[in-house]
Formats: sequence, structure tokens, C-alpha cells
Amino acid sequence: MSRLLIADDEFRIRELIKKYAVYEGHTVFEAQDGREAVEICEKEDMDIIIMDIMMPHLDGFAACQEIRKRHNTPIIMLSALGEEYDRIHGFELGVDDYVVKPFSPKELMMRVNAILKRYAKNTDSINDRFIYNGLCVDFSARTVEIDGERVTMTPKEYDLFFFMVKNRGLALTRETLISKVWGYDFFGDDRTLDTHIKLLRKSLKEYSGLIVTLRGVGYRFEAN
Repeated sequence: MSRLLIADDEFRIRELIKKYAVYEGHTVFEAQDGREAVEICEKEDMDIIIMDIMMPHLDGFAACQEIRKRHNTPIIMLSALGEEYDRIHGFELGVDDYVVKPFSPKELMMRVNAILKRYAKNTDSINDRFIYNGLCVDFSARTVEIDGERVTMTPKEYDLFFFMVKNRGLALTRETLISKVWGYDFFGDDRTLDTHIKLLRKSLKEYSGLIVTLRGVGYRFEAN
């Protein structure tokens, strides 16, 4: 049984999500705004958070930022906006998924369960490193460094980058990347992968060119 926090200033939205979440067996907590969501997370350990962006007192982005300072709890962001900027900003803050209103509560619960399954899996314990000039990837420590400086990435950026590095030199189709990094039960679209690739290249700075786009196929990490 998972502990799920619903943060939305609309009562009817909270009640709709709660109805389906309780049916799925989750224990539900509710917050009417971002500030209350942060306060709940300081007192209670959540397994997953469903957070609206537009909320009074503290919006979803700011609340996510505060929560990420102390917890790595997976977060699904809700929004009436579908702009690429909002998706990118959310993913930069470490959001795991992004759902645009109006949404299907059944699909939302499938996304919740898919994310919980992925977080429940043990992280691969590969005790080696990959070094390419000033780029150092430590799989067991789950760190990336460029010229001795730690690179800050979101959890999903790490997952995506580590998978690509482990499979360097191989042509990785979009379907392969989505199924291996997000899971076969992922319900998003190709834009999620593209957005994370864009963020990953930004994080890699001068090594961004190591991620090569294979037009019509997917991507390849090229480094000998």
C-alpha cells in the first residue's frame, strides 16, 4: 500500500483522483496549495506526489523545488498548460511525469503504478566507471563528473544517461530507450524522451555532442 499526496487547489480534482487512488489501494493525503504540500512532506513520508502547477501561496514548481531539497519522492505534475517550457522546467526540477488537464483518472493511476514499480526495482550495482577525457561516470556511486566537478542531474536524466553509456556505440531506438528507462508500461509520448535528451545534453556541456541523433531511429552515445 502506497502513501500518495494529492496537491491541488480544486476540491473536485482532489476528490476525483482520491476516488481512483483509494480504489487502487493507496493511502491518500491532500493539500490545497503548495505550502501545505511542503508541510505534509516534512511530517510524512510519501511514496508519490501528484501536484498541480497553478496553486495559491506556493505554486507547484516552487513546492517541488522545496520538496526536492529533502526528498527524492517521485512527482507527477498536473497542468492546464501544455507548453514545452512547462514540461522542460518541470523535468529540470526532477519531475517524473507530466499530465495535462483534462486527463483520464484511470490513465493517471496507471502512470502512478508504473512509476511506483520503477522506483521499487533495485538499482543496478555495476561497480565500474566509464571515463572519457574529462567525463567520469561512476555507475555504483551514481555520479557524473566533468573535469572533477559534479554534474547535477535529475533522477531520470541519470537513468537515461547511464543506460546510454552502458550501451555506448549501439543504435538505441526511441522504443528501446522508452521501454528500458521508463518501462514497458509507460504512458507518455515521444516528447518526454526528446525533452530529457535536450536536458541531458545541456547537463553534459562540452560533451553534449557524444549523444548523436539518429534521424528516424533514435539516439547513440558515441565515445571510445
